Amino acid sequence: MLIDFFYTLRAAKLPVSVKELLVLLEALKAHVVGPSSEGAFKIDDFYYLARITLVKDEKHFDKFDRAFGAYFKGVELLADFTKEVPLEWLRKNLELELSPEEKAKIEKLGWDELMETLKKRFEEQKERHEGGSKWIGTGGTSPFGANGYNPQGIRIGQEKSRNKSAVKVWDQRAYQDYDDSQELGTRNIKVALRRLRKFAREGSAEELDLPDTIRSTAANAGWLDIKMVPERHNNVKVLLLMDVGGTMDEHIARVEEMFSAAKAEFKHLEFYYFHNCVYDFMWKNNKRRFAEKFPTWDILRKYNKDYKLIFIGDATMSPYEILQPGGSVEYNNEEPGAEWLQRLTSTFPRFAWINPEPQGVWQYRQSIAVIQQLMSQRMYPLTLKGLEEAMRMLSK
Repeated sequence: MLIDFFYTLRAAKLPVSVKELLVLLEALKAHVVGPSSEGAFKIDDFYYLARITLVKDEKHFDKFDRAFGAYFKGVELLADFTKEVPLEWLRKNLELELSPEEKAKIEKLGWDELMETLKKRFEEQKERHEGGSKWIGTGGTSPFGANGYNPQGIRIGQEKSRNKSAVKVWDQRAYQDYDDSQELGTRNIKVALRRLRKFAREGSAEELDLPDTIRSTAANAGWLDIKMVPERHNNVKVLLLMDVGGTMDEHIARVEEMFSAAKAEFKHLEFYYFHNCVYDFMWKNNKRRFAEKFPTWDILRKYNKDYKLIFIGDATMSPYEILQPGGSVEYNNEEPGAEWLQRLTSTFPRFAWINPEPQGVWQYRQSIAVIQQLMSQRMYPLTLKGLEEAMRMLSK
């Protein structure tokens, strides 16, 4: 079984060697992880052992997770359930689907009222609730909790969005860095790469054309005949800001292709991550996004206006996250995201927003309309036509 698992990892382009596989086998033989009462290994224990022995660099963790999940799909059923499982505050055992008429009856609370009501609920509530309309719990119509329905509430303890309408998400989530070595997998993105190459290459001073010089010298009976050609080098500077996590998980493959193309074509490329909207800091490594912060003020001062600013994001969030202080889903930001977007676009006059979300749904997302206005309507879909239009505008 482990031989097939090894080849699965290699097929996923993980740099795994036979030596590392042997180390894993030795660890299993030495009972580094022990079997459950039924005699089978617990999948979680094996996962961590395999990752420690087979993956040399944390940048490959995401590839490993995907390959592991694809190969051992369903094996989690063999996990040890003999131990008592503590009752969790937020346990997803109820999915409530309301009719359109029922959904229409749920009133949206304003931001201030929403936060004040949540504070009171925390003070008053003494036990876990499920399926209700008032308390913090699961599966109900309350504005606070998880796995229920409310058109504009605070999502607490739910691992991903269901209705894409929560005002605040109080979860500590681990986002994955986009893979900059991803090969371009679709014809449209490959064609777009050629547009990016045309955008990135500009003629400048001359350089020696060695092959033509050799041919001309040989044809000239050995007399040196130097041939020069215009030097073509990448002198375009790009500042790439990428939304990561949450609803962007649906677009990982396409954004990775775009990221790979950008890294291949732009010699002067700087990139940072943000989540949903830009605030007072960004980061370069998602696993250390709270430990290694890059203040947005420093980024504004570090790069000059020669840089072309490109945002990549679906702009799908609660409008509060853009317009309201404290609207960030991860911390209480002192200034609204709109302020930071305006500072960025003022500092870098050549800017564009690339949106991987299908253009047909833009009109149904209130936050997209807000971002479009802040971007002076410079939002383009992540399609061949959209990229061509964006590159044409940036090259002016």
